[in-house]
Amino acid sequence: MKAIQLKNVSFSYEGFSEQVLKNVNFYVSYGEVALLSGLSGEGKSTLLSIVSGIIPNIISGTVSGEVLIDEQSIIGMKMAQVCRKVGVVLQNADSQIIHKLVEDEIAFGCENFAFPPEKISLQIERVCKLMKLDKGWQTRSLSGGQKQRLITASTLAMGQKILILDEPLANLDIEGATHLMNTLRALAKAGYAILVVEHRLDMVLPFVDSVWNIRAGEVKKIENKQEYLYSQVATIEDNSRKHSQGKVLFDVRGVAFAVKKREILKDVTFAVNKGERLLLLGENGCGKTTMLRLIARLNKPTGGEIEQSLNKKFGKSKASKKWFKSVGVVYQNPNYQLFMPTVEQEIAFNAVSKEYADEMLRLFGLAHLRTRHPQSLSEGQKRRVSIAAVAAGNPEVLLLDEPTVGQDYKGLCDLVKILNELHDRSGNTMITVTHDMRCAEALCDRAVLIGDGRVVKEGGKEFAREYFFKK
Repeated sequence: MKAIQLKNVSFSYEGFSEQVLKNVNFYVSYGEVALLSGLSGEGKSTLLSIVSGIIPNIISGTVSGEVLIDEQSIIGMKMAQVCRKVGVVLQNADSQIIHKLVEDEIAFGCENFAFPPEKISLQIERVCKLMKLDKGWQTRSLSGGQKQRLITASTLAMGQKILILDEPLANLDIEGATHLMNTLRALAKAGYAILVVEHRLDMVLPFVDSVWNIRAGEVKKIENKQEYLYSQVATIEDNSRKHSQGKVLFDVRGVAFAVKKREILKDVTFAVNKGERLLLLGENGCGKTTMLRLIARLNKPTGGEIEQSLNKKFGKSKASKKWFKSVGVVYQNPNYQLFMPTVEQEIAFNAVSKEYADEMLRLFGLAHLRTRHPQSLSEGQKRRVSIAAVAAGNPEVLLLDEPTVGQDYKGLCDLVKILNELHDRSGNTMITVTHDMRCAEALCDRAVLIGDGRVVKEGGKEFAREYFFKK
């Protein structure tokens, strides 16, 4: 029995004549995990929005054809009715989390479905165990991967038999990604219908039953899954030339950081040399993002110190406008730093010159989007805009938190090449956090592994390879 079915569906957004989806025929059956893949900006999220009722109930546009959920047409159906049948995990975890505690966040959807209190308590215990969460954790202190697990847990708790997940592995480490895909596989075996949109094909394809590809608004089923996998998962080669590294730029000594009673970092010690590409490794929640924020002076250590030799004038004072001219930060969530009305203005805002801003537009493949509002773009496109906007300031230090999230394989290759080209050109110091094994080595001269709040091990490019491939 088909859980999701689109018959000759076309769609165009309100105010635009161009069709984003063109005569699409697509289906997902109960008992299977299906993958929808394709390049960034090709219409994957649009298709999910139609299936989940977001279009046209929240986002306006013109839909033609038939959209069937559980073999019933949802055209004209209210959002609340669709939600009873379809559980949705969207790309941006932060936009879905509204409560301070994990327990309350999971309970929220169940309460909306009028579950009795005893059932809600059971669901909270069940999904916390399933997603390896503590119900007493504060949501604001969670890592990106933990937030991703939380919104997945919140959806699972509501019990819909049709589940849609948009980039669910985006911020998950290998262990977390494998655990989630095994969970989805088990749910499908129990009769659920699972639809996943994901770019990390190496992590997803071994677990799915069917693969669909979307290109230029048209959807086709991929018959040879193995051949498709091989074309999308090759490890990316390092195109950066070797640089002689300078003096210690950041000396991290015994750094600790805690939020109330929860210790995130306990005693971290390592050095960052001028001109190197350093990779921070570790499982979700180990403190990698926290470490980047401490180096960037967005937070203060609760113990230890970080000494910098960028400029004596910066001293140990708080971050300033001049500091952020030298230290560029690309956040894990691009929505936090995109605020200008057009892509062109976003990149020009902090640029060293108009000419350099125009070059970044071209280099990151964004020239055709220059007049678009950054928040109207796909997540992969937003990511490129946020990196281009920071790179346009030509900072001495570039801090990258999951820079490749939302990138299809071609976009991933292009982005790695661009980052290394900018590194070669400027001699900047680059510190990167990533869970993507395909590009980790290509962005790395040296790697530092954080675990249990401390540095567990350090090594060169070969260590990054060992870390990912031993998993």
